Amino acid sequence: MTGAFQASLLDFDDEIGLGPLGSSVHRTPLDHGAWIDVRRGWVTGADTLFERLRDTVPWHAERRHMYDRVVDVPRLLKFYDEGERLPDPALDDAKRALDAHYAAELGEPFRTAGLCFYRDGRDSVAWHGDTIGRGSTHDTMVAIISIGTPRALTLRPRGGGTALRFDLGHGDLIVMGGSCQRTWEHAIPKTARPCGPRISIQFRPRGVR
Repeated sequence: MTGAFQASLLDFDDEIGLGPLGSSVHRTPLDHGAWIDVRRGWVTGADTLFERLRDTVPWHAERRHMYDRVVDVPRLLKFYDEGERLPDPALDDAKRALDAHYAAELGEPFRTAGLCFYRDGRDSVAWHGDTIGRGSTHDTMVAIISIGTPRALTLRPRGGGTALRFDLGHGDLIVMGGSCQRTWEHAIPKTARPCGPRISIQFRPRGVR
C-alpha cells in the first residue's frame, strides 16, 4: 500500500525547473575527509515531477539474501545505467547542472541514476555506504534529489557514533562527497508516524554503486 501523497505548501509551480547552485549550496565538513552539500528546494515543480515519475517509471520489487534467508527489499527500485535513457527530461537537466557544478572537484561526470520509491513509513534502507566499486577505496560523490514527502536521511561515522539527520523532500538536493561512502554510513529509517511517499534519484559516477 502506498501512503497518500501530500503536496508541498511552498511549491506553487507546476512547471519543473532548477534553481541555481553556486553559493546556494551549503557544505558541512565531516570527519575523515568526508563532507555533505545540501541545497534546499533545488527542484521547483518537484511535486509535478514526483507524480510523473511515480506513474511512468517501471518500478520493480527485489528480494535479497540477508544472512540465512531471502527477504523483500523494503522499497521499489529502478536503475538507469550508462547509455540508458532517463525517464524524464528533468533528470537530464539535473544531471547536466550537477556535472557543471561539480566538474572541477569531481573530475568526471555523473554516469548512472538509481531511483528508489519509498511508498510509506515502512519502506526504508539500512545503514550502508555505496562501496561496491571505487567508492570503497577512492573519494567520490553521490548526488541525491528527494521529491515527495520529506523523510529523514541519517548519517553516522562508520563503526558507530553520533548520527546527523537531514529531512529531505520536495526537491531538496544532498551530495555526499570526499571519503563519505567509505568512512560514513547513511540510512533512511522506518517510521511509525503517518508518512506519504517519497522518491529519491541518486546520480553516481562510473564504477560507484
